[in-house]
Amino acid sequence: MTAKTAKTAATTAAKPEAPIALNLPAAPLDAEIEAYFQKCRDKIGYVPNVLLAYTHDLAKLKAFAAMYNDLMLAPSGLSKLEREMIAVAVSSVNRCYYCLTAHGAAVRQLSGDPVLGEQMVMNYRAARLDRRQRAMLDFAVKLTEAPWTVDDPDRELLRHAGFNDRDIWDIGATAAFFNMSNRMATATDMRPNAEYHPSYR
Repeated sequence: MTAKTAKTAATTAAKPEAPIALNLPAAPLDAEIEAYFQKCRDKIGYVPNVLLAYTHDLAKLKAFAAMYNDLMLAPSGLSKLEREMIAVAVSSVNRCYYCLTAHGAAVRQLSGDPVLGEQMVMNYRAARLDRRQRAMLDFAVKLTEAPWTVDDPDRELLRHAGFNDRDIWDIGATAAFFNMSNRMATATDMRPNAEYHPSYR
């Protein structure tokens, strides 16, 4: 390797990968988004690329963040782990590289079980899930693969597994959100932050 080639390789390695494949220059960040990004840095050490991908349109970024935070972090009959499991099961069906990487890491973190995180990414049916979790994921995956086939018996199965009607709403909303997010990530070739790959293994 020549000195010039080595220098080019070093420069390429040091340059962070663009979060998406589209050339959409970031808009000036307002105080609200600056504070939100700083909160991300303080809490996890970086700003997730899914947020950086939206910086060309602050209205959409705020709407995305508000919906995400409400679905994934607000009080619910679903645990945070269960909501992350839905994210991964849906993303596995859609083969979404970004969301499988990011939310697979979240499953590993919240469960304390690296194997569960891998099973969820590859095939949730391989995991030793309880009846409640299996019913929840079966519903989310059916809603992803063949939404027109979802009917009253599917909702009744969730009730028999211990979910109330508000929980069923939350399962549907979480699955629907990640179907949208998966498609946007794929449409833009969204790249996950490098920090996700080794975390909680």
